[in-house]
Amino acid sequence: MNASTTDTVKAGTTSTEETGTVSGPDFIALQVRDVEAAAQFYESRLGLTRAPAAPPGAVVFTTSPIPFAVREPLPGVDLDSGDRPGNGVALWLKCDDAQALHDSLAEAGVEILRAPAPSPFGLTFAFADPDGYAVTLHDAG
Repeated sequence: MNASTTDTVKAGTTSTEETGTVSGPDFIALQVRDVEAAAQFYESRLGLTRAPAAPPGAVVFTTSPIPFAVREPLPGVDLDSGDRPGNGVALWLKCDDAQALHDSLAEAGVEILRAPAPSPFGLTFAFADPDGYAVTLHDAG
């Protein structure tokens, strides 16, 4: 980083000529203890479909507009080090019928973290996936 870039960053602004521009999320992946078990959960309980190709140690799903995946933890990641993996990150997935999906997950014994409730994004609820990630589902927006 040259002196002018350092000064710009320290002042709290950046120049896109020097740093580039971020357009938004492009890929979301959860680091999980057991990739195949997590993939099975997202396939069988949420109806996601595996993409035909994925990097080693990962399963990618054909979600849109942003691909979603489960993958092996990166070196040094300890999923058991906190109360819940991803604590502080909000992961929302859109579905076509939140109430029906809630009922199916609850019947299967999946931990429901927040009961269905109306919101600006339709009916929403949150559950814990097999690794303990809090996932919110909504059906509008």
